[in-house]
Amino acid sequence: MTIPTMAEMMMNGQTPEVLFWVGCAGSYDQRAQKITKAFAEILQHTGVSFAILGKEEMCTGDPARRAGNEFMFQMMAYQNIQILNGYGIKKIVTACPHCFNTLKNEYPELGGNYEVIHHTTLLQQLIDEGKIKMKEGGSFKGKKITYHDSCYLGRSNDIYEAPRKVLESLDAELVEMKRCRSNGLCCGAGGAQMFKEEEQGNIRINQDRADEAITTGATTIAAACPFCNTMMTDGVKNREKDQEIAVLDIAEIIAQSMEK
Repeated sequence: MTIPTMAEMMMNGQTPEVLFWVGCAGSYDQRAQKITKAFAEILQHTGVSFAILGKEEMCTGDPARRAGNEFMFQMMAYQNIQILNGYGIKKIVTACPHCFNTLKNEYPELGGNYEVIHHTTLLQQLIDEGKIKMKEGGSFKGKKITYHDSCYLGRSNDIYEAPRKVLESLDAELVEMKRCRSNGLCCGAGGAQMFKEEEQGNIRINQDRADEAITTGATTIAAACPFCNTMMTDGVKNREKDQEIAVLDIAEIIAQSMEK
C-alpha cells in the first residue's frame, strides 16, 4: 500500500485532513498489522486525506506509565509531542484505545493538544455521511456478532455507541455478553498486564471473558483494540473454538462488508 508519511506530505506542501497514529501493535504485531491495513484501505476508499508518521512515530508511553515508569513515559511523550507540534498536527485517528486515551487525555498536560478520535467513531461518521455503503447480503448476513468493550474506550472514555452503531449497519444480529458496556469485563491486557505473567488465581481473565463471548452463540467476536483482539483470540483458541468463532476488529469487518 502506498501511504504517505507526514514528512513526504510536508515536502510537497500538502496537509492531510487527519494523522493516522498506527501504534506499536499496529506496526509490529503481525495480527494487528491486518487491522492497520484494513483501516487504511477504508480511509483510501472513502477519500479521507491522511498520513502516518512512519519511523518518526514512537510508542505513546502508555505501557511505561501503567507499569510505573513515569520518567520513561514523559521522555517518550515529549519526543512525540515535539514531532506532532512540529508538523502542526490538529487531528489524530488511531485504532488503539490505549494510544487514543494517552494522546487525548494525558498529552495535553505536557503540551500536546489535539483532536483525537478512535477509529470506530470515524467509521460511524463515514457510514452516517454515506461514504461507506454496505454490500447487499455481505459475508456477515444473518450471523450473530458479539462486541467486546475495551476498557480504555468504554469506561475510560464513554465510547459505547459508535462501535455498536457501526456493527448495526451490517445485516447481522448484534448479541450482547452478560457483562457489557459500563459493566464490561476487562480482557486482561490493560494497565501493562499484556507484558507480564498473571498473579495468583484459578482462571485467566481472558479465558473468563472468552467463555462469556462463546456463550452468546456468536460466530464473530468484534473487538476495537489490538490488545483485546490478542486476548480474546487466545481465549477462543484455548477452548478449541477457533475454527467456529472468528475474532475480528471492527475495521476488518467493515473492510470485508463495504462496497468497493
